[in-house]
Amino acid sequence: MSDTPKELKYAPTHEWVLNEGDDVVSVGITDFAQESLGDVVYVELPEVGDKLSAADEAGAVESVKAASDIFAPVSGEVIAVNTDLEDSPETINEFPYGDGWFFKLKMSDPSEMEHLLSADEYIESTEEE
Repeated sequence: MSDTPKELKYAPTHEWVLNEGDDVVSVGITDFAQESLGDVVYVELPEVGDKLSAADEAGAVESVKAASDIFAPVSGEVIAVNTDLEDSPETINEFPYGDGWFFKLKMSDPSEMEHLLSADEYIESTEEE
């Protein structure tokens, strides 16, 4: 899995987190997750204004093979959602770390980032699955 960007943090539940600064993070699912799911056909996103705690269910993604919940890797308020995914869910398969982002959170407790995995730790965790 060479396609695991080092600058991101990762949740054991296969979400990635990009720190955008000012306590704002973008969240999506990893390349490993989208590959495991197969062709994504539907995505359910949280609403702007939703307040999420770390590990809360934040949405779902469905593929031709399976459905999977998306979890909030850190606590915060949803300040943006990627509505483009509603019309083009395949973007998640094509660009999981770019245009395939799901939502942005304004973190309520930035120290929670310390509990997430580095790229190397995440890769190691997926090799055990």
